[in-house]
Amino acid sequence: MPQQLSDAELEIMKIVWGNQAEVTLFPYIMDGLASKGKPCQKNTLIVLLSRLMNKGFLSAKKIGRRNEYTALVSETEYQTAQTKNFLDKIYEGSVKGLVSNLIMGDLLADEEYEELERLLEKGKGRQ
Repeated sequence: MPQQLSDAELEIMKIVWGNQAEVTLFPYIMDGLASKGKPCQKNTLIVLLSRLMNKGFLSAKKIGRRNEYTALVSETEYQTAQTKNFLDKIYEGSVKGLVSNLIMGDLLADEEYEELERLLEKGKGRQ
């Protein structure tokens, strides 16, 4: 299971995951953070990228004087692992508890509730 990311690491990974190219360059990440209103100093970003590589989320390939970063964990893999962790920690693994809380806590917009109903119906057919 992938480790949990800090907020800053997650912002970087969202930029990498959102990049259409197979590899992501350092300036692309710097620009992405700045465009999100979260500018980062060069040395700080280097440290964060190093942590992401140590955690197994990124690999880096040195091309001349630049690094090309590639995601080793997909966004879906990370979301699934973190959702399972959240369910286990907060709801003792109960999806029903989470969904009940969303509905009873009035946390779903009407469109989200209807979409959830459609997804549940669709899921019934998979059993």
